[in-house]
Amino acid sequence: MTFATHKRALITGASSGIGKATALAFAEAGIHLALVSRSASKLEAVVAQAQALGVEAKAYPLDLAEVGQVKDRIAAIATEFGPIDILVNNAGIGYTGMLMETSLADWQSVLDINLTSVFQCIQGVIPSMRDRASGTIINVASIAAQNAFPNWGAYSVSKAGLLMLSKILATEERSHGIRTICISPGSVNTPIWDTDTVQADFNRNAMLTPEVVAQTILHAAQLPASAVVEELTLLSNAGVL
Repeated sequence: MTFATHKRALITGASSGIGKATALAFAEAGIHLALVSRSASKLEAVVAQAQALGVEAKAYPLDLAEVGQVKDRIAAIATEFGPIDILVNNAGIGYTGMLMETSLADWQSVLDINLTSVFQCIQGVIPSMRDRASGTIINVASIAAQNAFPNWGAYSVSKAGLLMLSKILATEERSHGIRTICISPGSVNTPIWDTDTVQADFNRNAMLTPEVVAQTILHAAQLPASAVVEELTLLSNAGVL
């Protein structure tokens, strides 16, 4: 398969869930991929699937929880892989627990991964995007950024912070030709519900699928350069779960 113009995207949290689905949707659209996640083996499997669709793809194992190294590592990826046209900040963790029962260590961990690592990924790619006066940054937040769900305090705060980070970044970087998009999905049926930090009992069959969210991300990324959807809320037609 050949494509007239190849863009290059960096996707975090690309080994499963929304990140994996986005990587494959981008590959089908002819977008080259730098894929970031902690799991090298899972990343390599996604890389193989993307390459089979005819694009260049490479795995970059990186633990985004180590926020002190993220900016430099992402900048190095942008240099080694080639200029990043699209950054999809998808990596994150779920966390449930009443605020008064949330330890400082857990609070900091959620904010580090869901918010601070995104800030550092952005700082890693912005300089080269400014140099080219072009780029699209897509941050995956959550409906929890806009709603006060009890028992989801640390998570909701991290996603609300990501929503505001996106809004401010949009105003600051628009003059540099850089678009910022924040997508807030409702509940999505991903492995996040199987993690130790999430205790919730929802009907996963009624949730959004990763593929639906991925198509929304792709659509936003493919808008003409003269247009941008800066904020988008995506829900299952079953409503907010």
